[in-house]
Amino acid sequence: MQFLMKPTRNLFFTGKGGVGKTSMACAAAVQLADRGLRVLLVSTDPASNLDEVLQTPLANKPTAVECVPGLFAMNINPEESAREYRERMVGPYRGVLPDTAVASMEEQFSGSCTLEIAAFDEFAKLLGDKQATSHFDHVVFDTAPTGHTLRLLTLPSAWSGFMETNTSGTSCLGPLAGLQAQQAIYKQTVNALGDAAGTTLVLVTRPDKSAFREANRTSEELRKLGVSNQHLIVNGVFQSQTPSDPVAVAMQQRGDHAIAAMPESIGRLPRTTIPLAGAGLLGIASLRQVGQFSAETTEVEHDVPDADSFPRGLGCLIGELSAVRHGVILAMGKGGVGKTTVAAAVAVALAERGFDVHLSTTDPAAHIAATIAADTIASLTVGRIDPAKETADYASEVMQAAGQDLDSAGKALLEEDLRSPCTEEIAVFRAFANAVAEGANRFVVLDTAPTGHTILLLDSALAYHREVSRQSHEIPESVENLLPRLRDSSFTRVLIVTLPEATPVHEAARLQEDLRRAQIEPFAWVINQSLATLNVTDPTLQRRQHHELPFIEEVRSQLADRVALIPWQTDPPIGIDALRRITQLSESPA
Repeated sequence: MQFLMKPTRNLFFTGKGGVGKTSMACAAAVQLADRGLRVLLVSTDPASNLDEVLQTPLANKPTAVECVPGLFAMNINPEESAREYRERMVGPYRGVLPDTAVASMEEQFSGSCTLEIAAFDEFAKLLGDKQATSHFDHVVFDTAPTGHTLRLLTLPSAWSGFMETNTSGTSCLGPLAGLQAQQAIYKQTVNALGDAAGTTLVLVTRPDKSAFREANRTSEELRKLGVSNQHLIVNGVFQSQTPSDPVAVAMQQRGDHAIAAMPESIGRLPRTTIPLAGAGLLGIASLRQVGQFSAETTEVEHDVPDADSFPRGLGCLIGELSAVRHGVILAMGKGGVGKTTVAAAVAVALAERGFDVHLSTTDPAAHIAATIAADTIASLTVGRIDPAKETADYASEVMQAAGQDLDSAGKALLEEDLRSPCTEEIAVFRAFANAVAEGANRFVVLDTAPTGHTILLLDSALAYHREVSRQSHEIPESVENLLPRLRDSSFTRVLIVTLPEATPVHEAARLQEDLRRAQIEPFAWVINQSLATLNVTDPTLQRRQHHELPFIEEVRSQLADRVALIPWQTDPPIGIDALRRITQLSESPA
């Protein structure tokens, strides 16, 4: 990896969900530590899987990684960080203020915004406070999926700007005194991100057009934030060794075309190309080989079970999904597993059965428009929850409803409160609740945000109630009924989308546990982009095919009662015809 030839002190990995950020960050950290350097590897992803890749149990503090002297790793756990942050803010007042006042402070610090700022507080401490990491030569950050990362990186400016202009002394995070104490570190964090001599931003992508678009958007937005020292990793580049294998040829052609059409601005960045591996990158031995893989030419025994023994295709779920004739269908899962494709295919199938269907997304990096392309179906509408628009609309409504009886000073305070970063969370959450409410009269198919963000969204119902009551004293009917609707299995059907690989399957299993804790029972699992049922002869693809089998079996035997399997598509699943094919070709077993 070229950026490791003269590495900066801070290495910051980002990119679209599922492109391999964690694998690349882990590989870089391991290879730096193997040089005798002391390295700290940090995940800021709410849905981190560092533990699995490193095969080492991690915590909220630096933990030594076995077999790699000098390497330490940690997860910034939002829940744990929030608890520590809340106690740091409230603890000094216990026994000093009345119990009711302390209880009120604790409630102020219990919202989703506290999770956000607490996690960022830990992140800023590591990047902005050099003393916190002074005993490490390098700090490697494995970041959350793109939408969350961009929000994380804009928080320093957002929060410092809010604190500089706030005159009331309070915010949705409670008293600002605790935040003001952190302002210097937040500003140092911004400076560190923009220091080309000290920080490298490593954009990780796959040889895929949508991933390149996302990497390009991320690159441009980060440049606007002053992060100019960027490096591009194109991960999982496949070279066919078997011209007679149509799947292998199609896979290489798709990657070659995507690379040739790469946006010009990221095409000019220094680049590292990582070949597609025959199995998942788990464990130190495989991480040490990243960037050194040569083509795998050794043939493997081609012993794949009969197609009839695999789960049926996505089409087998449509009949049962359509039986209720209305409701909400949520496609959920780790970033990059194909939630957009699954949501769009289900929406098209329902619309072609004559149902009124609305397809939308809560993902900040929405790709639905590209998936549907320019095609239309009369009974299908496509939209997205736009954070900027929702925030503006929400702020306007609050000012009209709650500000009409205020004097000029009161209105100024309300406007100031609405400029807090928490307002966007409230506005997007309200839009999500409104979208779910539409399922009373038609089908609403939601391509949701990646797992960590989604869980925070679902968990924020009560926090939303508290926060919105501060500003408008009114709770919309859609929000009041949101959790009951999500818990009603005849109204909401959750499709957990995954890939036949270790990390996506185990990440999806954790998502299922979180949903069940919220009393939401998933309807079915969808295993996407599987090679298992295809006739492949390329050695690398055969290895990947065999690698899938235990994870497919784990899903069907241990994790789900209903399972659908979608084979890897030789043509990109873009446009109505391609989406139609995904369900039509899989009415019978895959």
